Amino acid sequence: MSRTDALILRAAAAWTIFIWVTRIRNILGDATRSTGFKVVHSALALVSVAFAVAILTVASRNRRRTRDTTATHS
Repeated sequence: MSRTDALILRAAAAWTIFIWVTRIRNILGDATRSTGFKVVHSALALVSVAFAVAILTVASRNRRRTRDTTATHS
């Protein structure tokens, strides 16, 4: 994976985490929302953040692997 590809994946994952953390804080603090609404959106946030963390892990691992392979061939 190229450096640019890894950077794009990391940026998208960080953006996803930022958006969902902000959104959940707003939803949970909103007294006009029903409990069901809060539960459903919290579950969506949890899944989305879990995918973002997985994407960060894959991008970092793949980039590290590429860097190690390049270093051993130099």
